[in-house]
Amino acid sequence: MADDQLSVTFAALADPTRRALLARLAEGEATVNELAEPFSISLQAISKHLKVLERAGLISRGREAQWRPCKLETAPLEGASAWIERHREMWRDRFDRLDLEIQEIQRRRKGPDHGRD
Repeated sequence: MADDQLSVTFAALADPTRRALLARLAEGEATVNELAEPFSISLQAISKHLKVLERAGLISRGREAQWRPCKLETAPLEGASAWIERHREMWRDRFDRLDLEIQEIQRRRKGPDHGRD
């Protein structure tokens, strides 16, 4: 299993329950019980998902008396977003060049008189 930050981040984001937990944490800190409330899975299963998110650096857990609220950490998400944006720009450029090439081929097929009235 890859252990670079980007791979760990994407692996953690691959699960819809973990993405839903992150979406909830984007609204603010929450305890495990609060995070588990909308799900029909056990607290133990939620805790396992939270451990994956914590290992990926996507959340941190505080300590307030007996509470351990979870908090969203955005740095790994920003790294993933930057990687996606770099590749989006590369593919956008390639599709733009492909589009120009297709237009040129279509223009040549129609002949030099096409478009003249």
